Amino acid sequence: MSRVVTRGQIRSAWMIAIFADLLQLAVFPAVIAGAASPVDAGIDVLVGALLIWRVGWHWAFLPTFVAELLPGFDLVPTWTMAVWVATRSMRRPAEPQLPPEVP
Repeated sequence: MSRVVTRGQIRSAWMIAIFADLLQLAVFPAVIAGAASPVDAGIDVLVGALLIWRVGWHWAFLPTFVAELLPGFDLVPTWTMAVWVATRSMRRPAEPQLPPEVP
């Protein structure tokens, strides 16, 4: 069963992933001491759920979630890379142009 994903859904998945990666970079100094780790994990759970809701399940989301739990991986834009992997085959090629009719 194939799910139809619109360009708007793909665009919103990109925005969610980029925002999450930027947010995690911004709060990294607070997370490095371990004080905000539950907050960081909560962000990852929320982002994973939102991405699955927007573009459907893709295998790239699972290793990304696991990688986000490792210390220091918040410095790598893993959610953005996962969305790229998940949506790269969803882009539809342009419709073929028919040659003009000759009178």
